[in-house]
Amino acid sequence: MKVHAYPVVLALLALAGVPALASAQCRDSVVLIHGNTGGPDDFDNTVDELHARGYDDTQIFAPDWGSKSCAACNDHNGSEETPVENALIDAIASSCTGKVDVITHSMGGTLGARVIKRVGLRSYIDSYVAIAGGFRGLWSCGTYPYNVWNSTCGSWGLSVSSPFLDDLYGFRFADKVYSIKSWTDQIVCSTGYCTVGGIHSSSIWGEDGSYTYNGFGHFGLLSYTATTQVDLIQ
Repeated sequence: MKVHAYPVVLALLALAGVPALASAQCRDSVVLIHGNTGGPDDFDNTVDELHARGYDDTQIFAPDWGSKSCAACNDHNGSEETPVENALIDAIASSCTGKVDVITHSMGGTLGARVIKRVGLRSYIDSYVAIAGGFRGLWSCGTYPYNVWNSTCGSWGLSVSSPFLDDLYGFRFADKVYSIKSWTDQIVCSTGYCTVGGIHSSSIWGEDGSYTYNGFGHFGLLSYTATTQVDLIQ
């Protein structure tokens, strides 16, 4: 059962000072949010990089969300939110700094932002790194409400100008926000167009930096940019 936002925030305020384990350096906990039909092991290279820099497993949270067999069934409302919400709350409660960093891939970027906004966790998020997200919508999902053919593209999905994306637009979900993108992303740019309103759909409004790797596709952006990802949360 979901925890309502108001008592959650009060609980987090009480828990923010919980010390980290003595063996780990005091730093933000990290939450890794995978994409549609993905899984926590999609971040194996990122976890290896975090370990190499001294993070231990108590500081790394990787929720597993959504259906694995039906990509078109997943959206940003309901059961998909619960694992991400729980991971963010647990990470904040255990972080010795009282803040967390979030690294996301693909639909995990918009899902994480949705949960942060709905639950009221904005003040606890230090850095947010979104890899290959569709923050401005995907042309392959149509323009809402036209040619919207499944839940992933529906009113709670990634159709251009969907009510969900329009509501999310302009919300700043961390102290520092970064995007990692490619102009050869086979998902975000599947129709041959990467931009919405002249801006790459993986770019986030008000972002502090955007990093482009045109040699990588949608999944290579996650697998081969681990050094950059971790650099951005230091």
